[in-house]
Amino acid sequence: MNPLARRLTATTALLTALALTTACAKSEDDAAGKSSGSQGGGQVAAEPTKGAKTCTVGQYGGKKLDLKKATVGFSQSEKEANPFRIAETASLKAEAKKRGVKLLSANAQSQFSKQISDVQDLISKGADLLVIAPLNSDGWEPVLKQAAAKKIPIVTVDRKINAKACDDYVSFIGSDFVEQGRRAADQMIKATGGKGKVAILLGTPGNNVTTERTEGFRDRIEQKAPGLKVVFKQTGEFAREKGQQVTEQLIQSKPDIDGIYAENDEMGLGAVNALKSAGKKAGDVKIVTVDGTRNAVQGVTDKWIHGVIESNPRFGPLAFSTLDDFTSGKKVAQTIVIKDRVYTRANAERDLSKAY
Repeated sequence: MNPLARRLTATTALLTALALTTACAKSEDDAAGKSSGSQGGGQVAAEPTKGAKTCTVGQYGGKKLDLKKATVGFSQSEKEANPFRIAETASLKAEAKKRGVKLLSANAQSQFSKQISDVQDLISKGADLLVIAPLNSDGWEPVLKQAAAKKIPIVTVDRKINAKACDDYVSFIGSDFVEQGRRAADQMIKATGGKGKVAILLGTPGNNVTTERTEGFRDRIEQKAPGLKVVFKQTGEFAREKGQQVTEQLIQSKPDIDGIYAENDEMGLGAVNALKSAGKKAGDVKIVTVDGTRNAVQGVTDKWIHGVIESNPRFGPLAFSTLDDFTSGKKVAQTIVIKDRVYTRANAERDLSKAY
């Protein structure tokens, strides 16, 4: 090979190496960015109130066991098209893998009858413990009876079931939904100046989340802003498409609406779509939502959404630590309330990586 050819070959090799190094660095940066976003904002339990009720394996009538040798069954309630459900399931699966615990999972696809049969199937497959994200609060008697016969501990996450703690189930882990409604009302009062007409996009009927988020919002408005009137309420079933449809109806019947309280982000994002289609500009109608999804928090930075009250779905670490404490004989709280942040114009861009 002549000198010129050698120089060209060496130069080509150097440029190729530099290109590969740059590409690798970029892909690693991208992966790191995605990882920090998906893993950020883990749940933190609020300090229990003095005299809060607890439960032990002895009180429950069960027996101690080594969680690492146990099989945990997880029942997801809704289709995993909703970012909350995606993050919730991913968190539980990741924590089970981290701890080396066998996890059986099922998805009810938003059908309550299927969720009941799903949990019964998890029991028949040998689940020693159950983590349930209930679709509805009522109607759990068949499952509770079957679990009680085998003394299988149950922890519910996100939504409560209407049953007796430390008898029918061990603990509920979730947000203070009444407080979420209050904080949403505070954001709406700030956005509207405490005057005007407001609509509520209700969540799915038949569960405590919808009931309590509505109660907290309504009571705070009545207490702090009597000039702010709720003139429209309709369920959007916690779905983006339904939220958009209901908002389209709202715009027709109440064109002078000042604010929309959506009881989850998906309905709020549906409302944004409807407002855009109607030719509204960002901020014309003040929107406050609950959840903390990445798209909704981005909506705050884009000024389509005024504020987002977080409802943290990353239940894995807290659920498994609760099960671990319980099965080893320690006391666990019957109700474990998690701390939730608020995303506003002041922090949304900075804290976007903590959204899910």
